[in-house]
Amino acid sequence: MLSGKAISFKNLYNEVIKTERCNRCGGCVSFCSANNLGALEFGEDGYPRFADQSKCLEGGLCYLLCPQIGILDEDIKDTYKWKYPQGNWEEIFSSRSTDTDILKAATDGGVVSSLLNYMLDNHIIDGAIVSHNDHGVRTPTIAYTRDDVINAAGSFFTEAFHLDKLGDIYASKCQVISVINEITTRERNVKKLALVGTPCQIHTIRKMQELNIVPSDLIIFTIGLFCMQCFTLEDLVKRDFAAKHNIKIEDIEKVNIKEKLILQMKSGITINIPLTEIEQIARPACLACSDFANDYSDISAGGLGSDDGYTTIMVRSTIGREVYSGALNKGYIENAGGESLFQNNTDNKKIKKMIHEYAEKKHQRAQRHGTIKKELVYVVS
Repeated sequence: MLSGKAISFKNLYNEVIKTERCNRCGGCVSFCSANNLGALEFGEDGYPRFADQSKCLEGGLCYLLCPQIGILDEDIKDTYKWKYPQGNWEEIFSSRSTDTDILKAATDGGVVSSLLNYMLDNHIIDGAIVSHNDHGVRTPTIAYTRDDVINAAGSFFTEAFHLDKLGDIYASKCQVISVINEITTRERNVKKLALVGTPCQIHTIRKMQELNIVPSDLIIFTIGLFCMQCFTLEDLVKRDFAAKHNIKIEDIEKVNIKEKLILQMKSGITINIPLTEIEQIARPACLACSDFANDYSDISAGGLGSDDGYTTIMVRSTIGREVYSGALNKGYIENAGGESLFQNNTDNKKIKKMIHEYAEKKHQRAQRHGTIKKELVYVVS
């Protein structure tokens, strides 16, 4: 209950979706499906909606979990020892994969893919929630093998609803939990998952974990992607953006975002577009988000600051340090310049400065566009 009044997805719709603040992270649908409630689903436009309003318990948890609702934010900041403007972190590296197949498919240095493969090979995780290119559309999937991971490497258009996939997996556990204490999906036992996601997706998972609710208990490791804003293929077309820059959507081969939006065309031409212009097609939800460096992840990753062919990595947690050092020591990845583990390389000062600057920019932009802030004034029954 919120202030003595029943709260439900209606409140989320009115305050977030109707006001175009929805990140489409999938957290609300994930929670609903994980508990076999069946009240919510994704509509054709990709936004959450009622599937069956009569099944809504009006407990308010879907509302609590939304990254656009400020409830629990201070608790999460305390848990993760957050510091302005890019969160708490231990060290920053520029590194790349040593796997030639990954390097061919990757946007930057392929480090995220190699970290996933290291964890799969060493049974740290049973699978990873990633996105793969399904005929030009990014679709959430579970990677169980090296080939699965490589198929998901690289950047392409549209945001994926990772957390909805998580809910589907957990639902299979809920249905058989009285018989066996494991998840069975396609004849695979899935108990430990890594999640590769945007700040809003990781933020939602952390809210779930703060409340100890399913399906967040499956996520034992998070890799967060640097994110200034998300946009879809349709966003590039609207407002004559594609025409202005003489872009033919069907000719785009690969997408990357560093200091600029970088479009690699099938012809071999590279088109660079300033991020200030990209804000014109960014979703309002992204403009109101203050998290650039994925502050609550175990490891953050992106291309900003690193040379072409390398990934910038922020190690944020103890488990993040263990995974990174394990992958480095076993030869899955290598640091730029051949530096040993946690030895500062010459480019670190430049990278740290750039991350700080972009994190500040996103905080300042969020202040201009505003976020929904509320105090926790109700108890979920």
